[in-house]
Amino acid sequence: MRVTAEADAYGYRPLLFSIAYGMTGSVGDAEDIVQDAFLGLTRAHRAGTTVGNVKAYLTTAVTRLGINHLGSARVRRETYVGDWLPEPVVTTTDRPGPAEHAELADSLSMAFLVLLEILTPVERAVFVLREVFGYGYPDVAGIVGKSEANCRQIFARARKRVAPDGRPAEPVSLPVRRAEGAELARRFFEAADSGDMDALLGLLAPDVVFQGDGGGKAQAFGTSAAEPRRVVRMLVGGFRRVRTLGAAFRPAWVNGRPGAVAYDAEGRVASVVELDIADGVIRAIHALTNPDKLAHLGPVSDIGLLAGEEANRRRGGGC
Repeated sequence: MRVTAEADAYGYRPLLFSIAYGMTGSVGDAEDIVQDAFLGLTRAHRAGTTVGNVKAYLTTAVTRLGINHLGSARVRRETYVGDWLPEPVVTTTDRPGPAEHAELADSLSMAFLVLLEILTPVERAVFVLREVFGYGYPDVAGIVGKSEANCRQIFARARKRVAPDGRPAEPVSLPVRRAEGAELARRFFEAADSGDMDALLGLLAPDVVFQGDGGGKAQAFGTSAAEPRRVVRMLVGGFRRVRTLGAAFRPAWVNGRPGAVAYDAEGRVASVVELDIADGVIRAIHALTNPDKLAHLGPVSDIGLLAGEEANRRRGGGC
């Protein structure tokens, strides 16, 4: 009976992964946290502890492990070289991805996860549980170990920090029909690859934002930019460099958004690009080349890696 109960508990893996990923922004860390939660459940059973609500037990364990993890992660982020972006969750036609990733909430885009970085660990836990997964305040209170009234205050404070002007927490994450998103992404990548600057300008929102994350270890696609013409020049140069290095982009869904993965001539992952789309235009572009954040997708290309001396110099330069 106990074996059957533990096997049934694994059906909660997609939800648990989503919560852990929402907390950490890291695929690897989220998987480790979920595994630790299941190990805790196994130890509890072996000790003769009766777990009345397995889902609540695991959700609480994952959330509290996430809160603890964020304490050390925050120190690493403060010394991170360049822009920080979360590890991408990628789905392609030939790589559907693990089942644990299947239930990622639509609001867990890169833009949203970057916004959450300003929150404290407890604020982030309360906000993710309430805003993303729709948990009621009594449940949130039980999970984070605080009173319901306190959780209401924490949520209100977190929402104000994430969206101080009162707008939705993530204006770039409005749902996009897959067909519409795929078509816009196709036009974007064709225009960027051919260097058609006018076509690219027509696809971007006036307040478009670009972020590139090389982590000081690989050539970033570009630096942060928020002016359409500057973003376009950066994109055209970045795509030209990709072609020069012998890599090519293949369509993919990244964190539930249209995007692409660049592979080198040997089929190794070189970069990932995610597009946030709303109202028929691209509102944000996120490009990852940091090899540490691509390793979970398969063998990583070395074509964009910085020379050791140059990488060390960049790391020593701080954020």
